[in-house]
Amino acid sequence: MISKDLLKKYNDPKNFINRDLSWVEFNRRVLEEALNPELPLLEKIKFISIFHSNLDEFYMIRIAGLKEQVAANVLEPTIDGLTPIEQLRKTEQKIIPMLDQAMDLWKNQIVPNLHENGVEIAEYFQVSANEKELLTNYFKKEIFPILTPLAFDPGRPFPYISNLSLNFAIFVKRPNGENHFARLKIPNTLPRLLQVDKILNPNKKIQTNGQFSAKYVWIGDLIKDNLNLLFPGMEVLEAHRFRITRDTDIELQEDEADDLLRVIEENIRQRRFGTVVRLEVAHQMPEFMLETLMENLEVTRDDVHVIDGPLALSDLIQLYDLPLHQLKSKPFYPVVPKLFEDESDIFSLIKQKDVLLHHPYHSFSPVIEFIKQASNDPDVLAIKQTLYRVGSNSPILKYLIEAAERGKQVAVLVELKARFDEENNIFWARELEKVGVHVVYGLVGLKTHAKMTLVVRRESDGVHKYVHLATGNYNLTTAKIYTDIGIFTSDEEISSDVTEIFNYLTGYSKQTEFRKLIVAPINMREKTLSLILREIENVKTGGTGKLIFKMNALVDPVLICALYEASQSGVEIDLIVRGICCLVPGIPGLSENIKVRSIVGRFLEHSRVFYFFNNGEEDIYLSSADLMQRNLDRRVEISFPIKDSALKSELFKYVLRSGLKDNLKARILKPDLTYELLKPANEEKKIDSQEWLMSHTIKAHTKAVKNKL
Repeated sequence: MISKDLLKKYNDPKNFINRDLSWVEFNRRVLEEALNPELPLLEKIKFISIFHSNLDEFYMIRIAGLKEQVAANVLEPTIDGLTPIEQLRKTEQKIIPMLDQAMDLWKNQIVPNLHENGVEIAEYFQVSANEKELLTNYFKKEIFPILTPLAFDPGRPFPYISNLSLNFAIFVKRPNGENHFARLKIPNTLPRLLQVDKILNPNKKIQTNGQFSAKYVWIGDLIKDNLNLLFPGMEVLEAHRFRITRDTDIELQEDEADDLLRVIEENIRQRRFGTVVRLEVAHQMPEFMLETLMENLEVTRDDVHVIDGPLALSDLIQLYDLPLHQLKSKPFYPVVPKLFEDESDIFSLIKQKDVLLHHPYHSFSPVIEFIKQASNDPDVLAIKQTLYRVGSNSPILKYLIEAAERGKQVAVLVELKARFDEENNIFWARELEKVGVHVVYGLVGLKTHAKMTLVVRRESDGVHKYVHLATGNYNLTTAKIYTDIGIFTSDEEISSDVTEIFNYLTGYSKQTEFRKLIVAPINMREKTLSLILREIENVKTGGTGKLIFKMNALVDPVLICALYEASQSGVEIDLIVRGICCLVPGIPGLSENIKVRSIVGRFLEHSRVFYFFNNGEEDIYLSSADLMQRNLDRRVEISFPIKDSALKSELFKYVLRSGLKDNLKARILKPDLTYELLKPANEEKKIDSQEWLMSHTIKAHTKAVKNKL
């Protein structure tokens, strides 16, 4: 009832930012990192790559969904007042200038700066005759056998074009004067940029002056220069690059699926044939070739992006591995907290007190060690874990397999519906099943996004339970580049809650109340709403109301309305929202007490922290969930409280306050829906929260080591 009343009170389109337009602004902030003149050169390249990779996924999922709605004649506006066709038009209007900006940065700043540092990205006409001859020989031996030109004529249908593949549209002329169209895929098994000097002289590593140097050409340029070898006896009249993006969102009818594993595999296969939602073409492509592509790919002019430069700049991430460390940010090596060095028995340590890990400042190795010791310990009876995105060559999966082989009860929920990780998760599910692990795939209609591990251990005084809960995935790779927070605890109430959640996931439990954990889709929306309303009541009774939320996205209309209500009641609200934010801050009479900031830095801000002042009796929850409908209604998520006062203080000081003090990377969302990069005043101390946390973590560890000596 409260939810409906709040929605009714604030149900005005001007009170909400469109979700997709907000995402576009987030990706603009990613691009702005690349545009930062103070950022090292290879870091700029990394951010350009991320910008384009983000955009690919946006078109595959969000734009594809909007185009499906338009095709179905959906006219109903979203809560922000925009219809699907209006959303498409506005997103395109914002994206096109950003693409031009990114290309200008690449061609006019990054390429010249690379050249100044010994790395040449050569146009093919700049390659010498001798180099061209040697490259042609390389082409004949290494590339030519891979290529498969596909003809298109009345006897042969238009060839299938795979998602995100880079291709040539080719127009050839036969000796009899007939013209024909062909398509050639540029192989993705080879790098986009070929190192010329390494091909010509494999043993060459440095210049005579000891400085690294390299010369690159685009593989497409080499292929184009040798198309005559693929079409002997014909004249190549035109050859231009193009790339398509397909709808890849999987739709499952789970209630009709007898075997979810099989259905997911079939949907992955069908994904390759999704509708084309974007066609990118080189700007030199003549109109008749573009029209041929448009007709056969069944796209309109609105679906076409004409690119004046290289296509698929997401592939530039290849250059980030150049051995030019002076052109990167100073390396950071995660710290293993001293207490793990002092106590080798991780169960004894957790039994003494709750332990917090803040990645990537803290190493992920204690989490791996937790699973390893559980696998090896003869007193451990059972291990239960949820896995969402596990990555390849996961040491955690290796130890789970070993635990099962040693006869322990191992139960793992593998989320098959983790977007773009389905194939990897299917592989690991089968590997786990081979050794007798109890593998389940989650609940019908819900993704399991909660991050939980439960270890049951037999000890002298009975059976004890040890738990690890986290905001991020059990993934060693992302733990080095995403900011996430995890906690080890043996708290009886929390471990009992976790036990019951696993029963909910693997059996037929209908649990609706939990001791300490907040669980979606069961009660997370209601509990979060009640905690916000508590701050309002505290203000009304003469107390102080304060909220600080850190998350990746704020979309849910009910909770946005609750924050508006809190603002009007005098609650002070600070929001640190990395990505999408549909709340409009700073509007008199609506949200004048709400400030929203976004931090895009060296690491991907991924942790979710929810702080409630509660008249000085502070509550802090960590969560796997963002405040979005999908997390609250269609996923299994958990929020878990931090009860230890020292850990609360640590979270407030080192996670929340550092984010609120950041004046170098933080951007403030203004009432006109634009973001403004903060600039410290002349006398103000400059603070980059991520750099500060790296420095603080190293200093704290060094101090702990000295105190121990």
